Amino acid sequence: MTDLGKLLVVLGAVVIVAGLVLMLAGRAHLPLGKLPGDIVYRGKNTTFYFPLATSIILSIVLSVILYLIGRVKH
Repeated sequence: MTDLGKLLVVLGAVVIVAGLVLMLAGRAHLPLGKLPGDIVYRGKNTTFYFPLATSIILSIVLSVILYLIGRVKH
């Protein structure tokens, strides 16, 4: 049970950090979600939005962070 407790604490900390980063990104007026590669289709009664470029950039950043964390642990 202690392993599950540790996992929940770590996941909670990750969610809190992610929330703080998103709040700071909103205040810094970063163009995440409005990059040139993001796809937006506005029809008459519908809007389709797919943040392709934003997803790729976030994937690269998270991959580098997780790689560095893995290197530090070993």
